[in-house]
Amino acid sequence: MVSQTDMDSFAALIHQVRRCTLCVGQLPLEPRPVFQLHESARILIASQAPGRRVHETGIPFDDPSGNRLREWLNLSHEVFYDPHQIAILPMGLCFPGTGKSGDLPPRPECASTWRPALLAHLKNIRLTLLIGQYAQTYYFTRQYGKSVTTLTENVRSWQKFWPDIVPLPHPSPRNNLWLKRNPWFMEEVIPLLRERIAVMLASNN
Repeated sequence: MVSQTDMDSFAALIHQVRRCTLCVGQLPLEPRPVFQLHESARILIASQAPGRRVHETGIPFDDPSGNRLREWLNLSHEVFYDPHQIAILPMGLCFPGTGKSGDLPPRPECASTWRPALLAHLKNIRLTLLIGQYAQTYYFTRQYGKSVTTLTENVRSWQKFWPDIVPLPHPSPRNNLWLKRNPWFMEEVIPLLRERIAVMLASNN
């Protein structure tokens, strides 16, 4: 059971993170950390960084990528945005800006500054979804000393990490071609992932 002191400490940390201005000189817009956390969450979505639309609304995955992700996970809007069940912690908490081929990489200062402290409070996580190359590189480098060369290889190796960690491609519409070229992902990975999530959430009630 989480003590009142721990809850107060976590609330203070959350408040501090939401007021972060660490990368203010490196961001195209004002800092606006976007994430969703609660100590009781059992599923962690480790994503990339908020896009422009998410920056504007302040709601994680409030965009076409989120629509596809919720479809992949077979989660309703209500369950997906329940922090008591689903934690969402991007590698970069603020919109990093846009480059020639899409959004820029997450600012590296963000994960090194805040991620370990925040994750230390998420003691109930039983399933971590690593969405995209940046999240996968961060986790696999720390856990195994190196990351697999490509995102496709990471995702193809999903059985090595099952059932606690599942590497996923980014659900962005920009990845439609990847999904078309890799039909095994929707055929093999998604059905089992949906089943695991359903069982976990059912046991959480």
